[in-house]
Amino acid sequence: MELKSNEEKITRALLVSVDSGEYDAEASLEELFELVKSAGTEPVLSVTQNLQRPESASYVGSGKLKDIADVCGELEIDLLVFDGELSPTQIKNIEAATDVRTIDRTTLILDIFASRARSKEGKLQVELAQLKYMLPRLSGKGIELSRLGGGIGTRGPGETKLETDRRHIRRRTETLKEELASLEQHRSMLRKRREKDGVITCAIVGYTNAGKSTLMNYLTNAGVLAQDKLFATLDPTSRALKLPSGVTVMMIDTVGLVRRLPHHLVEAFRSTLEEAAQSDIILNVCDASSDETRTHLQVTADLLESLGCGDTPIITVFNKCDLLDDGTLAQDFGNSVRISAKTGEGIDELLQAIDDNLPVRVKRVSLLIPFAAAALVSEIRSKGTLISEEYVADGIRVEAVVDEMLYARVKEYES
Repeated sequence: MELKSNEEKITRALLVSVDSGEYDAEASLEELFELVKSAGTEPVLSVTQNLQRPESASYVGSGKLKDIADVCGELEIDLLVFDGELSPTQIKNIEAATDVRTIDRTTLILDIFASRARSKEGKLQVELAQLKYMLPRLSGKGIELSRLGGGIGTRGPGETKLETDRRHIRRRTETLKEELASLEQHRSMLRKRREKDGVITCAIVGYTNAGKSTLMNYLTNAGVLAQDKLFATLDPTSRALKLPSGVTVMMIDTVGLVRRLPHHLVEAFRSTLEEAAQSDIILNVCDASSDETRTHLQVTADLLESLGCGDTPIITVFNKCDLLDDGTLAQDFGNSVRISAKTGEGIDELLQAIDDNLPVRVKRVSLLIPFAAAALVSEIRSKGTLISEEYVADGIRVEAVVDEMLYARVKEYES
């Protein structure tokens, strides 16, 4: 790997992993590389040690820690990022041995979320997750953050909040919970209004960097940030999409997932993720070109199951298929489509799949309704989708999308 000069002032990070056989350490470490790059830091090198379990004092063994210290000196490393959750004692011992600032995977992910949050709710959720993670790590007057300076692991609540006593942090935590509860109540009201108005919702979920925002932009011109970075989109976005049948659905983009997502974040963002749980249809988008496709799909499936989405139609969307030659992967999944949100390949098939999974069967009709039955137009407007209406000599010419029940009432006027 070509190293960048210090003149560019880019933080240089060494990544450290312990392979205990509990999970795929190599795949997790590769993901950590992407997380570090997403945070604007340069991952220079990684070190892995095979242990039955992480050492309680320093996560890695004393000999390996000395090796890490030597590498940090030789490569002028500014930051150590451990692919696990470190205790305050472990961080203290590692920094004492290496003289290099040290953070763990959870701190890194929390920091990325803090840098990407844009909405009020997103910022509140991130701060709540950070405070919950920091609280048990505070001792005495609190951890000394003034020595940390800039860089990843220092965004969010800030020094003044975290250097106060536990009581103040608990008060702040309760305030955040109250504000989030108020915002959730508002979102719940909007959700009920959508249900009352008969709005059909379709949530886009999936692993981070699978191309969800690119797909959202292609379908709806939503203008959602779409970058080749993990967690490029944090705040949920909703946009209307008209299907080939004429039915309009509300598309909802959600935050991306990663394996071993910190439970603080799962809890803090549960209300946002529940937008997916409340949806009529779910698109589980994955990067078909990734070697970890099946794992990514399983991570998402597990979360959807925990949110109670068992009865919701789920369409598996294999994205980035322009990078593949064959379709063997998609053949293993029943309700699935292959697309490229970048080129538009397979989008027609995706729209048809959404149509096929609508919660009620609908039909697009052309009607000539006599003036004596004009009340039907109002009923179509409230219970169906009125595409167009035109007053002609014989009555009202209507283009509409109606469900089976409404169709039974208007089919005699088909033209």
